[in-house]
Amino acid sequence: MNSSSAVNQSDPCFCLLGVGYLPNLNTCVLELAVILFLTVLIIAGNLVVIFVFHCAPLLNHHTTSCFIQTMAYADLLVGVSCVVPSLSLLHYLGSQNEEITCKIFGYLVSVLKSVSMASLACISVDRYVAITRPLSYTTLVTPCRLRGCIAVVWLYSGLVFLPSFFGWGKPGYHGDIFRWCAESWQTNSHYTSSIVALLYAPASITVCFTYGNIFRICQQHTRDMAERRLRFGPQDCGAGDGQPCPDRRYAMVLFRITSVFYILWLPYILYFLLESSGIYRNPVVSFLTTWLAISNSFCNCLIYSLSNSVFRRGLCRLSAVLCAPCARHVESKKPPVSCCHIRTRT
Repeated sequence: MNSSSAVNQSDPCFCLLGVGYLPNLNTCVLELAVILFLTVLIIAGNLVVIFVFHCAPLLNHHTTSCFIQTMAYADLLVGVSCVVPSLSLLHYLGSQNEEITCKIFGYLVSVLKSVSMASLACISVDRYVAITRPLSYTTLVTPCRLRGCIAVVWLYSGLVFLPSFFGWGKPGYHGDIFRWCAESWQTNSHYTSSIVALLYAPASITVCFTYGNIFRICQQHTRDMAERRLRFGPQDCGAGDGQPCPDRRYAMVLFRITSVFYILWLPYILYFLLESSGIYRNPVVSFLTTWLAISNSFCNCLIYSLSNSVFRRGLCRLSAVLCAPCARHVESKKPPVSCCHIRTRT
């Protein structure tokens, strides 16, 4: 017992990719490279999203921008928190209490990703209300209610994962970069089922129901317009009939973000359920599914920048603002054209 504790104290860092492999294979370097690469991408990408929203006022016309910015801030904090496992692999956290560090890190990342998942569900509900009740939308969705909804999302996410501090179970595998998290902190089938029932399942059902109805309404609207043109001719159609469904394109952008989110998180959730039930356990699969899910924090801003024309214009404006000092510096270094040179040429 004393020898094992001495080993843990002498080697506080833990490498999931190195479990079960030869010690001469430096897999920990690969693990560190993956984590650092994702950390830089997540922080840089979400900083760009936050700055673009401040530089593009048109993006704030949609009430969903509040939830998108909430997701950006939560994902940015995920990227910042990913510095912790990087420091652990670099042997900078050897003097820290491994159990406390592991629990705090796992709890924070779980809460932040829960905020992203709940925000996506709120976005789908917001678009559903906008399409099904366009006349009363402004009275139903007010800035005060939006702020209250965002506060509830943060509070609810924090409460769902709070029992993990009392030993009721493990919230996820984000802290498995530490030896104590991977070996001593075991998952619990009852606690995992409660997380699925309280968070994953309601968010997934809400997203499927709302987007399914949104596209069904838009298709019905497009079908009605086509029948109207065939019956009365295009000259008799109103001016407002030029666009089949005004919110369809914006809903498609949000639907892509939501789809990629659940595609990247599905392997993580499945492995979480399999390990909690005692069916399957593999440290390498745990690492791959965990960081595949965390990579979604960068994919959100990438999809939004590629799909939304207003966001692209805001990104161009931000680039112009950042590049303006460089352009002025280059212009100031150019030699001035003398008057004598102009006269000789003329």
